[in-house]
Amino acid sequence: MISHLIHEESARAAGPFIAVNCGAITETLLESELFGHARGSFTGAAQARVGLFEEANGGTLLLDEVGDVSPGMQVKLLRVLQEREVRRVGENRSRPVNVRVIAATNRELQADIASGRFRMDLYYRLNVVQLHMPPLRSRREDILPLARVLLAKAAERFRSQVSGLSPRAADQLLRYDWPGNVRELENAMERAVALGRAQLLDFDDLPEEVRRAVPKPTVDGPVRALADVEKDYILAVLDLNGGNQARTAKELGIGSATLYRKLKSYSLEQAVVPEPFEADASAD
Repeated sequence: MISHLIHEESARAAGPFIAVNCGAITETLLESELFGHARGSFTGAAQARVGLFEEANGGTLLLDEVGDVSPGMQVKLLRVLQEREVRRVGENRSRPVNVRVIAATNRELQADIASGRFRMDLYYRLNVVQLHMPPLRSRREDILPLARVLLAKAAERFRSQVSGLSPRAADQLLRYDWPGNVRELENAMERAVALGRAQLLDFDDLPEEVRRAVPKPTVDGPVRALADVEKDYILAVLDLNGGNQARTAKELGIGSATLYRKLKSYSLEQAVVPEPFEADASAD
């Protein structure tokens, strides 16, 4: 998404935007994919092929997961970036290219350089301008705007009448940590659109791991009493379990009698007296 934005807001916007996942292609195929090949250069090369560097001429080429490129391929990639020309597999002549290269990775390249897995010269050739994208959990203000955009795209693709998120669903999206970042959020919106039946996506339309997320403790304002924090957390877990006190007590690691006493202290009418024979070995 960021790479598309950079391309579309640049002087190269009229040119092509091409992306390739370097980690999903073997070294031999990646060389042909990026640089092209001549007819008969290897088994199966029935005709000549233009590589992605040439196809992206005048535009932008995104090398996604560049940290997964093999050492041998790193040398060839470095040469192209330095000389600004490509040589197709099986050919002797070079062809000039004029391409903006954007490289993306989720690896710690500095550590890979120290271990000898990634070339330092290639790193500095790529690292002209660095954009650090924090994980989605670190920029929660982006979750709902992204979710609404991805939801609209999924609804259009599936020809669905879904048009938004219910307040409860939106609140639950903010509780989840999104370890898979935007890709996971996109998948969650696609799933919800595929399974949802109402105009607004609700809590029950979200994936199970998202539904089970509980609020994370934060200190955004004045310090609160520990009892108040405990109360909010217990009630959140109880709500998550649909009011099931036995399951809530088990997940909290306390006995049902302890949970009952706490709920009673909160003046909750729905607190149910536990069975008299139920053991409660937890401490208050």
